[in-house]
Amino acid sequence: MVRVGIYGATGYTGLELIRLLRRHAQAQIAWGSSRSYAGQRLSDAFATVDDLPLVDESEADLAAVDAVFCCLPHGVTAPTVRRALAAGVRVLDLSADFRLSAADYQRWYGKAHEAPELLPLAVYGLPELHRERIREARLVACPGCYPTSVILPLYPLRRAGLLAEGQHVIADSKSGVSGAGRSLSLKTHFVEANNNFSAYNIGRRHRHIAEMEQETGLRLTFSPHLLPLNNGILSTIYVSLKPGTHEDELREAFAIYRDEPFARLLPTGKLPTLRHVVGTNLCLIGIQPVDVERGEVVLVSCEDNLLKGASGQAVQNFNIMFGLPETLGLL
Repeated sequence: MVRVGIYGATGYTGLELIRLLRRHAQAQIAWGSSRSYAGQRLSDAFATVDDLPLVDESEADLAAVDAVFCCLPHGVTAPTVRRALAAGVRVLDLSADFRLSAADYQRWYGKAHEAPELLPLAVYGLPELHRERIREARLVACPGCYPTSVILPLYPLRRAGLLAEGQHVIADSKSGVSGAGRSLSLKTHFVEANNNFSAYNIGRRHRHIAEMEQETGLRLTFSPHLLPLNNGILSTIYVSLKPGTHEDELREAFAIYRDEPFARLLPTGKLPTLRHVVGTNLCLIGIQPVDVERGEVVLVSCEDNLLKGASGQAVQNFNIMFGLPETLGLL
């Protein structure tokens, strides 16, 4: 059994991790940390029968675990990660604090990185791109939910050299309200979100653009939207291909995902919907040629933002790091 701790266990991603790891045959949760519920059990704080003890972050026993999942807010994770690594514990960080270079982090998050010396240890935790590096990593920076839904459709085309020269990609994404976390904000109040549909942080304002561009090498315009749903992300991505590119070549580029358990290309004429993926660790991708002569193509991807977009992908990375079957606890 691999012993694990969960920092930030009472947020959406932390609670999802507890659910997944409780059915994981090789993981044992030693503790969860919570600033709001320290000293209680999970069953005291939520309507659940799970009696996981909740401790203050400062009291988390690193000697009792082999790995920790960090589900803390952006900008505060670095000291916790530093302590865990110093204790010889492997780290899966679900915040944005170790996904970017120090320069890009300062540019997009508006502050200097608190642990730049640890950045060379961090591996971007998208298994379909970096599986071998994840296997040996001490620190895995699990991707953001939006970036996962955008990078996975774009990466095969970029890798195969099928995109037109000087490509500028437009990614139009819609997410359920849980993507904003449990902290209160006006836009996520029920009356504001229910029976509504809104765009936010349009253009170059959303921080997740940095991850998308880092992993694809492309320049993007990104338009996120808030759906009046709990879970799910649907991304519609507009690209131009090199002149003369046929759909067969386009689909063959996605052969790199043929043996992937959680990234799948749908058959010709099929497009994914949220109903296909919510509650799973899948990212499903569909291709729709718009104008073959001009090389205009629309890609559609869907995922559950709390699973393949967060906690499920973290468990997938955990399995890889500890030499376990990659699908363990996720099917």
